[in-house]
Amino acid sequence: MGSVTLDRPWIEFDLGAEMQVLSWAVNRPGLVTARRILWREVRNSDLPRDLDVTEWFAGELSARGCGDAVAFLTSRDVRRYCEASATVEGISTHAVATVGLSNAERVGSRMDYASRNWGTINVALRLSEGLTHAGLIEAMSIAVQARTAAAMEAGITLSSGTATGTGTDCVAVAAPVGANPYAGLHTATGEAIGKAVYQAVHLGALEWKTTNRRAAYA
Repeated sequence: MGSVTLDRPWIEFDLGAEMQVLSWAVNRPGLVTARRILWREVRNSDLPRDLDVTEWFAGELSARGCGDAVAFLTSRDVRRYCEASATVEGISTHAVATVGLSNAERVGSRMDYASRNWGTINVALRLSEGLTHAGLIEAMSIAVQARTAAAMEAGITLSSGTATGTGTDCVAVAAPVGANPYAGLHTATGEAIGKAVYQAVHLGALEWKTTNRRAAYA
């Protein structure tokens, strides 16, 4: 499976091989091929209003020799990252998450966070099983479902109801290219995805709720 290296303000998740990665990450979003997924911890002072964040982040990654990586930005202290793994019927998953909930939202509503700092949930998942593009999209849906369940069960209460995530969440799912087009909840693949992502995000959400809810940022 993959390996995680912490070098604050960075986390590097080495996938162990080139894989197809599906995400809406800041750097290299969409469906790409990558060997690693990175996080960069930032503070408000790093991102002034007139900054081209995408260009700035690409430069930061290039300076580190990681311009080819799929990469997230997070205001969460990267030392607080959480990991979880699962194996079901020989299919292995490894999830890595940073979880901040200072701009928590409930799906279908929108709160005013204009004068506040923003947190986020960033999740990277490595899957051992080869998938088609359709299978990778379904795997993403299960990962997002697990993220949502974990956030809801952390019990962050908003005026609109229980938080389902934040307004700036991002998920990246990596898997080898393969022939399997299915990764739903009735499959071993879907079960393994759900277990790992849920456990990593739920652990991070509970920790944030316990120690950082009143912080200026998460």
